[in-house]
Formats: sequence, structure tokens, C-alpha cells
Amino acid sequence: MKTLSLLAALSLTVPHAVSAQAGPPLRIGDPIVVTADFRQLGLFDLSGSATVIDGETLRQRSASHIDRVLNLAPNVNFAAGASRGRFFQIRGIGERSQFVEPMNASVGLLVDGIDMSGIGGAATTLDIEQVEVLRGPQGTLFGANALAGMINMVSGSPTDVFTGRFETRVAEHGTRTFEGVLSGPVSDTLGYRVAYSNHKSDGYQNNAFLGVGDTADFDEQTLRTKLSWQPHEDLNVDLTGLYLDVDNGFDGFSLDNTRTTFSDQPGHDRQETLAGSARVNWKAHDAFSVEALLSHTDADLEYGFDEDWSFVDFCDAFDCLAPAFSSFDNYIRDNRNTTLDLRMISDTGRDEAGWVVGAYYRDQTQELRRVYTFLPEDFLRDYDTENRAVYGQFDLPLARRMKLVAGLRYEQRDADYVDSDGAVFAPDEDMWGGRLALEYRTAGGGLWYALASRGYRAGGVNSESAVPDDQREFDTETMWNYELGVKTRLLQDRIDLRAALFFQDRDDVQTDQSLVLPIEGESCPCRFIDFETNATAAQSYGLEVEINWRASRWFEAYASLGLLDSQFDDFLNFSHVDADPENGVPFDMDGRDVPHAPNYQAALGGIFQWSDHWYARVEAEARDAFFFSSRHEVRSDAYELFHLRLGYRTPRWDLAVWARNLTDEDVKTRGFGGFGNDPRKGYVVEPYFQFGAPRVVGASASYVF
Repeated sequence: MKTLSLLAALSLTVPHAVSAQAGPPLRIGDPIVVTADFRQLGLFDLSGSATVIDGETLRQRSASHIDRVLNLAPNVNFAAGASRGRFFQIRGIGERSQFVEPMNASVGLLVDGIDMSGIGGAATTLDIEQVEVLRGPQGTLFGANALAGMINMVSGSPTDVFTGRFETRVAEHGTRTFEGVLSGPVSDTLGYRVAYSNHKSDGYQNNAFLGVGDTADFDEQTLRTKLSWQPHEDLNVDLTGLYLDVDNGFDGFSLDNTRTTFSDQPGHDRQETLAGSARVNWKAHDAFSVEALLSHTDADLEYGFDEDWSFVDFCDAFDCLAPAFSSFDNYIRDNRNTTLDLRMISDTGRDEAGWVVGAYYRDQTQELRRVYTFLPEDFLRDYDTENRAVYGQFDLPLARRMKLVAGLRYEQRDADYVDSDGAVFAPDEDMWGGRLALEYRTAGGGLWYALASRGYRAGGVNSESAVPDDQREFDTETMWNYELGVKTRLLQDRIDLRAALFFQDRDDVQTDQSLVLPIEGESCPCRFIDFETNATAAQSYGLEVEINWRASRWFEAYASLGLLDSQFDDFLNFSHVDADPENGVPFDMDGRDVPHAPNYQAALGGIFQWSDHWYARVEAEARDAFFFSSRHEVRSDAYELFHLRLGYRTPRWDLAVWARNLTDEDVKTRGFGGFGNDPRKGYVVEPYFQFGAPRVVGASASYVF
């Protein structure tokens, strides 16, 4: 608790993470551009709560996936239940798993303009130069997949001269990583960039039945390509390609709640994705420019697990109070997603009137094949959606230092659902979102703002026929977000400070629920049916603060703090394990925290550079306990993690040793309750947990030219 008190005291804000270099550290006053915004504004010009994590921080933290750095952003969480933390939550809003049901994301994910929403496993960090986390609804900017916010990942751009970077990392648990980047010009008008990575690890689980330690292994390859072409001074064309090949194991849950499993059929978390985007910027007129972005994603996903977490003849090896069972559940998905975004943007300065108008189209097909031991035949499902939207934003100066920003988006969505059980649905809906912000610029360049924004998350269909007919479809969720914020620099620009107070009011809250049905007879072993329903309402309020401090030429520090209070309002839950639906007695969720919404989250770090070559990076992060689900009362544990990196740098080389989770904390990244899975205990109801990475010690070497 002393550690936590220190973190809370020092965490008056968080990073645009600072970087250790040979020579002076990064100047805090350097501009940080948020590329996800219509006008690609500087971070200190954006009226909204946002965190920007730079590529140097990703490399310094030896992060091969975004789940290694999300703790740096206040009030941002993630859920595992797979090989990666690929389900994101912002301010307590976001999905935590996906099984049979189609995915409507609450947190949008863009990778170089490619819509990857709902495919969080694709968030590998090869050559990523900037991760932007925009908190609060992005209804004007992104629409139906950004109720809670948006994560925008931007990779490096082609360079004017031939450059390259190569890095290799080795660590405990058989971890080895290679990354390579080459970039340069082809001609005066054409440039290229190619990046490749291969990340492998045995993972952090031991399988006692098979006698191996790699059933939760990582095997990830990423290839990124970019071409930048400027055929005319008024025309730019950028082409981006992405290929991702993931063949990870998944053996995450143990009957004993340890890192030792008994599975005879270890699971997998596989993905093969081919995606690309084309972006055109045309200076069509002195008064405005035209931007067009076309993207397409073709993702083949396969996720399967040993449902019994044990082996055949388990009860011959152990004393059991009930017969054992054996089953495997496998989900094979094809996700095809095409988007087109066309907009016109006025060419005006920051303090002048400006406007944006645009049109958006999205066509997505999600096909599922479920192969499950207890299904007489495979379950098949097709879910096609089309989204069409028009939007606009107007920036109006009201006085010398005051501006009004107003944005509005209207979106129409059609869906077609059909499955092998004979179910057919064709929902359609009209949705709208927007923002209204009042900005005040101080004489010293600081920004004060008041913001009201409205976001929405589209409704959908539950695939499971066991779900009651009146709950097969669920409604659109809407939210109003109110925010007061400040962004400023202090002490002769040696301190960057960003802070925001917010209140969010949600209606028709979409929440994950489960049915537990016996496989045979009247008692467990059971099969679990996840489905989506609408709670009446929920509210949340909190504080987000981020700071960077350049204390001297040789020392920089950052800190962050997120405080969150997020509760259901008037929600009578018949799916809760303590409810009695047969007698019409629900579980009253009024006032209970929403899932994956810790009350506090903090990060603190410092970079010490005691010569032109030697440096140390010391970091700590903390998170409060939180509920894993709205169906049961199982919670995570509060925790604090510590990380250390010691390095030696020259203009071309960076050699370092590092350690994550120095105190070897067991961090629970996913939790289940309300059922039993252990025949030794007669399937008594108890909680089960998946754990994050333990202490990992490694070394890295990188070379740039």
C-alpha cells in the first residue's frame, strides 16, 4: 500500500512517453500530432482526452503487442481469454470476449487507416511509431464502432534517404524476437518502407499431462509495406499493406488456478490477415483539400480450447466426486471488411473558421463455423452489415482566444443474419452522434475546453438458439459524454500537463450475459451460452491526468492517474448466478460497478541518463481490483508492477538488459465464476482465472543506419 500511495501522489498525469537517447532527451515542446483527428491536430490543440505513446516507448518496453503498453493510458483496460489481451475497454466500456455472437466493437481500432475493430490480435507493434488512444465517444469521427473511444496505430513512413533498423531480443521462456525495417526513396516522387518481425515464445503455462511447457506459446509474424507517391505537388498517394500470420497456443485455464494445466487437447488462437489501404490527399482548391481513404481487411481467425481443462480418464488418475467429461470447442471465423471514407477539409489556420464534410461506407461480412463436441453437427452463421454515413464539423472562432467546434454524424445500418438453426434476422437502424466543444486558448498557449459528445454502438443479433426469443435481438446503446479539460505547459515548457474531468451517461447498455445449461441430465458438467442484452442505464465519472517532466538534460519523468466510478443504474439481472429466474427473482445490479472498470489506474516512470551512452529506465504501474463480469461477483486483485531497463547507446547501437514484472506478480487478466469445472470437487461452483505474464528477464540489441 505504501507503493500505491506513492504512485497516487506522483501520478498527476501520464505519457507521451519520453525516450532515452545518446545526447539530450526528447524536447517536451516538440509537437505531437494526433493523426486520427480530421485535421491532424497537435495533441495540445485537441479538445478531448487523449494519450499518445511513441514508438520509442514501445521498443523500450520490448512490446511486441499493444497489450504491453495500454497500462500507460489512464482508464484503459483490456481482457484476455485468448493468447493476447485483444479485447479493449475505455472508461469501463468495451467487450471482454467473443464466442458465437457477432462482434460490434465499442472501442475502434485503426492500423494505418485500416479498420481492425474487433480484431485486437492484429495490434502487433512492428515499426509502429505512434499509438493514439482517444477516450470518450468518437461519434463524429468514427461512428458505430467508437462508443467508448478509439485506438489509432500509425507505422513509420517512407524516408527521403536510405535507412534501416534491425533489432533482436531474447528472454526467458524461450522468447526470441527479430525485427527489421528498411526505408528509402525509389525516385524523387516515390518512397518505400518495408518492415518484418518474427516473435516466438514458449509462453507461461506448463502442461502436466503432456509434460511440456509450450502449450500457450506465441508464434507471430508481421509484414508491413508502404509506398508514398507524389506525382504532383498538390497530390499525394499512400499505399499500405499488412500481412499477419499468428499461430499461438491457448491453454490458459487450470482446474487448480495455477500456471499448470492438465489439458489433453491444448487450444489455439490463430489468425491469418491480409489487409491494405490507399489514401489520396489532393489539394483541389486554394480553399479546401480532398481526402479519400479506401481500406480492406481479409482475416481468417480460429480460436479453440479444451473445455474440460483436463484429459480422458482424468478420474482414473484422481479421486473424483462426479464423472469427468471431455470436449473441445472451436470457432472458425472469416471477417471481410471494406471501408471508404471521402471528405473535404477547408485549408485554414488554427484560429480561423474551418469545416469538414464527408461521406462514409462500410461493408462487413462475418462468417462463423463452430465445431463443438456436444453439437450433433457444425453450427454455421453468416452476418452481413452495411453502414452508410454522412458527417460534418465546423470550427467557428467566437473571439480572439475562443472557438466553438460542432460536429454531427448521421449513420444508417442494415444487417442480414442467417444461421444453420434456421434463424433469419434483418435489423436496420438509424443512428446519430456528434460533439460540441468550447475552446479557450490562454495567452501562454494553454488550452481549456468544455466538451459534450454523443456516441452510439449498433444493436445486433444473438446467435444461440437457446437464448429466449425475446432476447435474440438487442438494441443500440447510446451515450452522452461531458468533459472539462486543460492542456498546458509549465516551468518554462519543462512540464507538459493534461487533465480532464468527465461524466458519461449511457442508455440501453449492452452487456454480456451467460446461460449455463447441463450437458446431460440436471446438473453439471455444463455448457455455457454467452449472449448480449440491454441493461437500462449506467453512469460513470472520473479524472484523467497525464504529465511529462524534463527535469534536466539527464533526467525525464512521466506519470499518469486515472480515477473511475462506473455503475449500473436500475438493472435487474436475471442472468446473474445469484438470480432465481424460475421464480421471477432477479439480481439487483443497481449501483454495482460495471465490469473491467477499476476505480484507479496509475503509471510512473523515469529515464536516467548519466552519460552520453548509459541510461536506465525505471517504471511502475498500478491498477485497482475490478469485476470480471456482470453475471457474477468474481473480481481481479489490485496489483502493482515494476519494470527496469539498463542500456548502453551509441548513435547506431542500443544494447540493453531488461526485466518486466520484477516482483513476479500474478496478474489476473480474465476471470469466470458461476460454474464448476472440476470433477474432483463434484463440479462445485468456484472462480477460475487466467494470468498475465510473470517476471520476464531479457536482453536486446538494435542497430540503425
